[in-house]
Amino acid sequence: MAEKKEARIGVFICHCGTNIAGSIDIKALQEYAKTLPNVVVADEYQYMCSTPGQGKIVDAIAESKLTGVVVAACSPRLHEPTFRMASKVGGLNPFRFEMANIREQNSWVHMHDREGATAKAKDSVRIAVAKASLLEDLFPKSVPVEKAALVVGAGVAGIQASLDLANAGIPTYLIEKSPTIGGRMSQLDKTFPTLDCSQCILTPKMVDVGRNENIILKTYTEVEKVEGYIGNFDITLRKKARGVLTPDEAAERGYVGGGCNGCGDCAGVCPVIKGNEFEFAMAPRKAIYIYHPQVVPNIYTVDFESCIKCGLCVDICGDKKAIDLEMEDTFETVKVGTAILATGYDLFPIEKKAEWGYNRYENVITGLEFERLICASGPTGGHLVRPSDGQTPMKVGFVLCAGSRDNTGVGKPYCSRFCCMYSLKHAHQIHEKIPGARVYLFYMDIRSFGKMYEEFYYRIQDEGAKFIRGRVSNILEDATTKNLHVFTEDTLLQRPINLELDLVVLASAVQPVAEEDTIRKLFGVSKSQDGWMLEAHPKLNPCGTTTAGVFLAGVCQGPKDIPDTVAQAEGAASAASIPIHTGKVELEPYFAQCMDEKCAGCGMCVNLCPYGALALVEKNGRKVMEVTEAKCKGCGTCGGFCPGGAIHMQHFTTPQIVAQIDAFLLGGEQ
Repeated sequence: MAEKKEARIGVFICHCGTNIAGSIDIKALQEYAKTLPNVVVADEYQYMCSTPGQGKIVDAIAESKLTGVVVAACSPRLHEPTFRMASKVGGLNPFRFEMANIREQNSWVHMHDREGATAKAKDSVRIAVAKASLLEDLFPKSVPVEKAALVVGAGVAGIQASLDLANAGIPTYLIEKSPTIGGRMSQLDKTFPTLDCSQCILTPKMVDVGRNENIILKTYTEVEKVEGYIGNFDITLRKKARGVLTPDEAAERGYVGGGCNGCGDCAGVCPVIKGNEFEFAMAPRKAIYIYHPQVVPNIYTVDFESCIKCGLCVDICGDKKAIDLEMEDTFETVKVGTAILATGYDLFPIEKKAEWGYNRYENVITGLEFERLICASGPTGGHLVRPSDGQTPMKVGFVLCAGSRDNTGVGKPYCSRFCCMYSLKHAHQIHEKIPGARVYLFYMDIRSFGKMYEEFYYRIQDEGAKFIRGRVSNILEDATTKNLHVFTEDTLLQRPINLELDLVVLASAVQPVAEEDTIRKLFGVSKSQDGWMLEAHPKLNPCGTTTAGVFLAGVCQGPKDIPDTVAQAEGAASAASIPIHTGKVELEPYFAQCMDEKCAGCGMCVNLCPYGALALVEKNGRKVMEVTEAKCKGCGTCGGFCPGGAIHMQHFTTPQIVAQIDAFLLGGEQ
């Protein structure tokens, strides 16, 4: 056995401009570091992450024969890979590096207490040195990557991501819970600020998805179970009973030339009528239906909750034999290397803000309902009418930030980003379609943040829209005329306002879809405090997650408009394709190891593992715990619980942690 080398640690302190140096005495910290056990070099530089700063580390490793490096700087999430690479360039194993966070966890929160911040920085450096003195060489392992990808959600984000992956030569499973792809964008009439027809932009992409040989489209399907790890995910899919066979499914049953061709004869004879969810129940549909003429795939779906199984649709379908009213859900498992989550958004249930009367007053609608009313393919053929009497509204009000930027505990505290802009678009559409109409926008602040958005805002002002700055406190209905009285205060004129309007449109806040919690837990993705899926890093890795191989695209990560959604989808597709094209992925060696001779085979650790990385296996005639290293995240749950001390946590060994605790408690008096 090779003799263990005496620890020789180098400490390097970053000023980070004034981010750190403005609150911490760098020179005092450097002199203190020189006094610590095993420290042979203590240096400082204004920006350690810069090329000269990293050069100091590389040179010191060679000149002072360092066995470990400590950098006191910012968060490891930001620059740990940077300094690991510098250590490796210097000839040191990159996992003999330790970082002391003296920015986010010190200078930024103690900026008015220089003496206290400096003392805390000394503690952080002392603790890091204690661990670095015991670090060992670790070596990453590689696992092969399946050449296939999965995209969950087929709105514009999922469509763009799957097309990019497919066009890169990667077989891609596109999963959509609805009977058709398109998502929220397919419900829109026009898009701001160019006023392009939404369907004119989206439909060609939907058709491309249906035709692309590398896209395996699975609509009316949900993710049931997720197993495995980056490069080797096993995804169990639940294909919901559609009640209608595609031509391919009909062929599998031996019905030559059979299957649904989208003719619609079945819907023509169906006696059951209910509200069309796509049209927010403002138009009817049958128990066998398609949402709209541009659906992809152009296959009908049976709503089994409404269907009375009278058989009329089966009879009229005839020789095509496309309808199976006894169809049941089926399951299949697909293997993929990476996955992209693009689950989209729902509208905040604005009826919770009872003062605005949504669901009580017929002429109070949401922005998405307005989109369907103004759309040529909508329930009124593009004629904007009042729901109460079908009359053309001449005075229309828009309540912006309806449920957004709301700290009352009822709404959402965040900005939903695109509501201001789509309300401006709606104002333009009213002026365009209803000459002489008057439009009022009740706002707190207009947020026109994108390219050409501010110019669009000025355009709507010039078209005659009236902007009233103030929160709408109440909306009341005239029982006779069904007109609406909007009560607010004009904060610029400092006077109360009572306007009588024909129609009020609420720019509702957006929130994660109801299924988001289920989906993110299946894939091991965290959520932010406002409920959206959490990215790995908001600036440096906005498409990634803390689960390797799982990426985010679109509004599931937070509110964004169509251009930003498409851009993130392309970024996610690029990131998801890298491991697949590389053919293998390198795993950080922060995984647990079982010492077989100490393991009692009790199995208690198996159920504790949040990542499903542990299993009992037979070895030498007895059961012992085995770690699937690719699944293990090194969280230490198993190691902390094991009653026999049989689990060794690499890079976080018991001696290393004890040394850190001693260094803190003893205050350097060792």
